[in-house]
Amino acid sequence: MPNVLITGASRGIGAAAARLFARKGWNVALNFRSSRTEAEELAQELIQQGVKAVPIQADVSDPGQAERMVQEADRLLGSLDALVCGAGVALPQQLLTDTTVDQWRRVMSVDLDGVFYTLRAAIPGMVRQKRGAIVTVSSMWGVTGGSCEAPYSAAKAGVIGLTKALAKELGPSGIRVNCVAPGVIATEMNAHLSADDLAALEDETPLGRIGSPAEAAEAICFLASDRASFITGQVLRADGGMVV
Repeated sequence: MPNVLITGASRGIGAAAARLFARKGWNVALNFRSSRTEAEELAQELIQQGVKAVPIQADVSDPGQAERMVQEADRLLGSLDALVCGAGVALPQQLLTDTTVDQWRRVMSVDLDGVFYTLRAAIPGMVRQKRGAIVTVSSMWGVTGGSCEAPYSAAKAGVIGLTKALAKELGPSGIRVNCVAPGVIATEMNAHLSADDLAALEDETPLGRIGSPAEAAEAICFLASDRASFITGQVLRADGGMVV
């Protein structure tokens, strides 16, 4: 069975991706930072499907913890065939001038630095085996920029640039690197939005609705699979047509 490590796997898009990978016969390493109960319950759910599933606690914004996480996934599952960088945080909507330095650093440390730390730890193993698929998770705001979402937009735009650069860097080693940029998805990150806000976002979306974590997960699993064997350096926007 192939092995995948998913960061931010205890809930939302990460958890949906873990379930889908397991249904497709992948062993899954489930990274979480603080949601131990959710990660352990999800691991037991996936094990019932006949795959290996292991929860691994790590804060990806800490380079040492990110490296240990990758090493533990290798030890518990075997060499990684795919990596999904899905861990992320966001701030309340606010003007850039109202954003504190600590808030800015928190978003950058998880949403961009955490991707770098995880990739730096995982890439050498993939290079040694001359194969692998990496899927980063950005956002539609990383493509277009979002008003009152400047730190998050900047971090997610950085993820896209990192993805494209690595696709060129790692292609000769047989490693594909792609990105999924979700639109408005029904996750805890968007739970603060009011019913009126959600209705307005639905109206702005050509498909006329909010997306589900499972739909974003389909894009992630596709890019990690052999069905995308000649696709690299791409940004797949799972956003209902909001960005066209």
